[in-house]
Amino acid sequence: MTVEILDTPIEYLKGVGPKRGEVLRKELGISTYYELLTYYPFRYVDRSRFFSINEINSDAAWVQLKGTVTATQLAGKGVAMRYIVTLEDATGSIDLVYFQGIKWIKDKFRIGTEYIVFGKPSLFNGRYNIPHPEAETAAEFSSQPADPLHPLYNTTEKAKLIGITSRVLSKLAKTLLQQVQGMIPETLNQVIIAELRLLPRDEALANIHFPSDHEILARAEARIKFEELFFIQLRLLRFKMNRSRTVKGHRFAIVGENFNTFYSKYLPFALTNAQKKVLREIRADMGSGKQMNRLLQGDVGSGKTVVALMTMLIALDNGFQACLMAPTEILANQHFKTINGLLEGTGITCDLLTGSTKQKQRKNLFTLLQSGELHILIGTHALIEDTVQFSNLGLVVIDEQHRFGVAQRAKLWSKSENPPHVLVMTATPIPRTLAMTLYGDLDFSVIDELPPGRKPIKTYHFFESGREKVYNFMLQQIKSGRQIYVVYPLIQESETIDMKNLEEGYQHIMEAFPPPAFNVSMVHGRLKPAEKDAEMQRFSKGLTNILVATTVIEVGVDIPNASVMVIESAERFGLSQLHQLRGRVGRGAEQSHCILMTGYNLGPEARTRMETMVRTSDGFEIANVDLKLRGPGDLEGTRQSGVLDLKLADIIRDEAMLRYARNLVIKILEDDPVLEQTKNRLLAEQLKFLSRKTSDWSLIS
Repeated sequence: MTVEILDTPIEYLKGVGPKRGEVLRKELGISTYYELLTYYPFRYVDRSRFFSINEINSDAAWVQLKGTVTATQLAGKGVAMRYIVTLEDATGSIDLVYFQGIKWIKDKFRIGTEYIVFGKPSLFNGRYNIPHPEAETAAEFSSQPADPLHPLYNTTEKAKLIGITSRVLSKLAKTLLQQVQGMIPETLNQVIIAELRLLPRDEALANIHFPSDHEILARAEARIKFEELFFIQLRLLRFKMNRSRTVKGHRFAIVGENFNTFYSKYLPFALTNAQKKVLREIRADMGSGKQMNRLLQGDVGSGKTVVALMTMLIALDNGFQACLMAPTEILANQHFKTINGLLEGTGITCDLLTGSTKQKQRKNLFTLLQSGELHILIGTHALIEDTVQFSNLGLVVIDEQHRFGVAQRAKLWSKSENPPHVLVMTATPIPRTLAMTLYGDLDFSVIDELPPGRKPIKTYHFFESGREKVYNFMLQQIKSGRQIYVVYPLIQESETIDMKNLEEGYQHIMEAFPPPAFNVSMVHGRLKPAEKDAEMQRFSKGLTNILVATTVIEVGVDIPNASVMVIESAERFGLSQLHQLRGRVGRGAEQSHCILMTGYNLGPEARTRMETMVRTSDGFEIANVDLKLRGPGDLEGTRQSGVLDLKLADIIRDEAMLRYARNLVIKILEDDPVLEQTKNRLLAEQLKFLSRKTSDWSLIS
């Protein structure tokens, strides 16, 4: 026995039961003993110290008081009802205020009795009070030994309503640790534990919940962090090695006529050294006889699409078809327009399949695809429909792959008898630490060089008081023949307000740039596709001076003459989205500009985002700042991937540990790829246990 006890449903723990079990499951994601054991405290408070009431000030985050209850009263009515308890000590008095669970709380306090109270002070009308503190009589407190470092656990208002406070979670964790003492299985072998001087797992879990001092807490944290990072890398790299050993890829031995003719006669510009380096890496992969799984990172405008096309031409030279899947119709259309334009005159056939493709066109397209007469197919999710059958699919290119689900991507793989080569592209620069964790099973290439002639985009930050200056600048740019984007946020939670802001903004622009001297158009997601396309076409052809839009133009629009991007309410956008929007300009030879408009009340994070955008246009530096500001779990695409199930480790702060864990995993797998040796039995068992806890995100890169 050992692992099995960790799978025990949480309601069987003493003090939980069915009702609490349901709330723990729904509110805190705690369904089993294992999930409670790994529900770690978010901070610790020294409960050996008692504050005097007159010591409380704005710096006091959490305080523990000893005092006597001198009065209680029920105040307010309906939703404003609250229960107020007055606590006094020798230095003064303070109110304990309860807004919820009043019918249970009011029986808890007795006037004249001494209580120990623990909570976070709050200032209201110039006087401190403590909302919803933990409280017990002094007699109850002294009857049980206090934890030197008292753990605090995150909980929710709904959980608190039925009594699942931080203190209750602490009691449940203590009960569980006593019950499973001696039964928590080790997950790392003794060699690793000894080499890294790690605590045994059971000691680490006991001390992460109830440390006796800061030194043992630090050791417990180090053990748990290492384990989290180690097993993420073990899952990724074991899968990668197994795939490399067992999955045979098509050997693309030839770089032939299609590639060479395009390169010498049709390529309209010289490749950058970065593009050439990436193509060499891709050619080596596809000629190895193993399936390529490569992530191609490149900033907006760095030339990823040309690299993808030339990779497709290698597939064609070896008798195979290729496809490119994009997350939106706008982006799929943009790729089709670019690639079809580059292929003009080559005799290579390329077509587009999206949800808007008419039935008659589809029928013809499917016939040509199955016969092999259609060489390259570009599309959206429509590519994964069962009716789409290739003659001989050899390469799949996926753009912005984090927007596709695992099942969707897997369906595309299955359209070929042998798995096709895979090239994944992203314009979102990914810091190396995050790439190691998110895409550790992929090889990755970076295009870190912009095409020659591209000038860095100048970025400025203005408050509302600078609007007249911004409008004057826009006027100068229009007189010089340039075009302008004005982008407004459209956030789902406040869509109605945002649409109103967009429409009002459009009216203001119309007043500042009135027809017939100026042409202004508006694009947003509520427009019908045909209306949206018509407005975009007008802007593309230069018939519109200013395009007022939501973030529907974030990707897929390439208009070299548009040289100014004005982003309204820029503080409401994340850094990576601001960087993506800025990348919509700077496509031509003219100097381009990005103007960030914000309100005056900027928090520290928003101010950092604006300063970063003004200071640099380096996508990787921006991504690093974004990662530090928001944390890896909030970055686009990482939350739904399920990969960053990190509870204590932080891939920025713990980068050295992540690298060490990865290198150790590589050594272990080089010696024992399938973990069948006795010394690696514990690793194999823990991997098996973890695979039941999370979806197998690694199966499709």
